Amino acid sequence: MRVGILTGGGDAPGLNSVIYALVKMLKNWKPDCEIIGYKSGYKGLYKNDYVKLTLATTSGILNRGGTILYSSNKDNLFDYLVNDEDGNFVKKDVSDVAIKNMKDMGIEILIVLGGDGTLTSARDFSRKGINVIGVPKTIDNDLGFTDSTFGFDTAVNIVAENLGRIHTTAESHHRIFVVEVMGRNAGWIALRAGLAGSADVILIPEIPYELNKVVEKIKQRDRLGKHFSIIVVTEGAKEKGGQAVIGKIVSDSPDPVRFGGIGAKIAHDLELIVKDHEVRSVALGHIQRGGEPSAADRILSLRYAYGALNLIREEKFGSMVCLKNNEISYVSLEEVVEKPKFVDPKGELVNIAKSLGIYFGD
Repeated sequence: MRVGILTGGGDAPGLNSVIYALVKMLKNWKPDCEIIGYKSGYKGLYKNDYVKLTLATTSGILNRGGTILYSSNKDNLFDYLVNDEDGNFVKKDVSDVAIKNMKDMGIEILIVLGGDGTLTSARDFSRKGINVIGVPKTIDNDLGFTDSTFGFDTAVNIVAENLGRIHTTAESHHRIFVVEVMGRNAGWIALRAGLAGSADVILIPEIPYELNKVVEKIKQRDRLGKHFSIIVVTEGAKEKGGQAVIGKIVSDSPDPVRFGGIGAKIAHDLELIVKDHEVRSVALGHIQRGGEPSAADRILSLRYAYGALNLIREEKFGSMVCLKNNEISYVSLEEVVEKPKFVDPKGELVNIAKSLGIYFGD
């Protein structure tokens, strides 16, 4: 049996943990199984660029951040940027090239580690007859039908730790800090890290904010003798009646909009209103993706790898491993990509935060 593995989209702590576990589990199940890793996501599938994954080449990577297979979030093979005969760049469906490469290599099963974009292509390959299994990866935790994605816990821990560091300097100088975190259209990182890191205001895309409500919270804290505030904001948050701040447009990407700058904007707007405080912004950016996965993410990665192994055994292809009520299960790729997971504005965690006096700007 020959199995291919690829990692696509943004990197996340836990990718190497899954690769490590898959290789060991497949080899223990079928010692003669050959496993190859496609480099740089779907690009490797198109270019037929791969490495052999063995017990030796994957030894010691369980706790290593990033991905030894590299990754890319710009290579949708169903809408791929290529040079035409005139030397112009055009979008073209090159998925059949990738399928031919797999067939020529004798790849029977493709395991795809990724988020919504990567798994959308996995679904499309499944529709074309490839035996695909998906494993849910994203620090944003916005994939539907699974309680948690690996990489998310690590990102929350990193943000919460940094909030603790920012807290001490904010208090020392009586400053307001606006801390921008990742999450695009889902506020999971901001919400959980904000709770764990004792934020005073949490701004998320699911709850459009009003700046005057944020100012109200700052003044309330001043009256209580708390002359500093910590505001955590998701990069895709937006003011009521407004839109998210776009950092830049990346024309060669399947998802060209890059959010970024909301933290700096809020800091600027607040400083015009709250005259007796310095306001600083901090964008944690890609630090949230980096470094070793947390113990929880390592364990979750091992569980997902085992779930993928069982799907192979049972030949339940076209599926994604998922976590439901702390039990490993699976769901059709067709369903996953159609229903992202957002924070419920009336959910338990939001209610807990509000009970603690945390403002959401609504």
